[in-house]
Amino acid sequence: MSITVHTPVASRRFPAPAAVARLLKPWTWFPPMWAYLCGAVSVAASADWGLIALGVLLAGPITCGMSQAANDWCDRHVDAINEPDRPIPSGRIPGRWGLWIAQGMTVLSLAVGWYLGPFVFGATILACAAAWAYSVEPVRAKRSGIWGPLLCGLAYETLPWVTGAAVLASGTPSPQVIGVATLYGLGAYGIMTLNDFKAIKGDRQMGLRSLPVMVGPDRAARIACAAMIVPQLAVIALLTLWDKPLHALAIAALTAIQIAAMRTLLRDPEGKAQWYQGMGILFYISGMMIAAFALRQIGA
Repeated sequence: MSITVHTPVASRRFPAPAAVARLLKPWTWFPPMWAYLCGAVSVAASADWGLIALGVLLAGPITCGMSQAANDWCDRHVDAINEPDRPIPSGRIPGRWGLWIAQGMTVLSLAVGWYLGPFVFGATILACAAAWAYSVEPVRAKRSGIWGPLLCGLAYETLPWVTGAAVLASGTPSPQVIGVATLYGLGAYGIMTLNDFKAIKGDRQMGLRSLPVMVGPDRAARIACAAMIVPQLAVIALLTLWDKPLHALAIAALTAIQIAAMRTLLRDPEGKAQWYQGMGILFYISGMMIAAFALRQIGA
């Protein structure tokens, strides 16, 4: 089987600024930034907003941006098939600049994590390790439709949530906070699986066993939906148990909206995966913040 790799017509010595911005994918920064905020809200009624802002920058533009650069560098051959206009395969980020940007931002992530204290530094080490393990050989967790999305979900949601809570609590967060953060990280497995739908063709050609490649788009979509809904049902049950029925009811209403949207997704998984990511996930992350407010009251 032959694979066509698109090469740039003209070469550059330095990256185009707009291409660097696209390499770092600002639209992907929101989930870890939001999760960090949820962590801060879940433990503190008042806080040092300067500290929160620096943590949010670490979770989003710095560490998440680094992970996107690392992923694009390691995926440059796949992207040449799926999306040849991306910064690296198109030549707008030439040579090894993609790798150097990812490495430089790894160092920056660790430096900011060190500044924010031992707990954040440890969490940043884990986040950087997860980012590179997801993309780089020989680990390359993204080859698996099980471990790749799971690693991403925990790194994008659970880790920044627990980190934000730890910074504001000046110590290890409560078991309730860790439990809810873990559930939402597990639910993000479904979100990350939907993200793989846009690259089915290239993943098949390059031997990447994403869930849509392994089981087909229809079954993968059903698994993704279940992965998103079940943890939210667990959060609803826990908040009810912890005497927070109004918060539980609000999350239940948001979950019901997601289920309704999933019916549209399941009718055309490949055509509607990106639509659901743009619409349905809004209700998922809204539930995260509601849960954070409930946790703050539990810990008060």
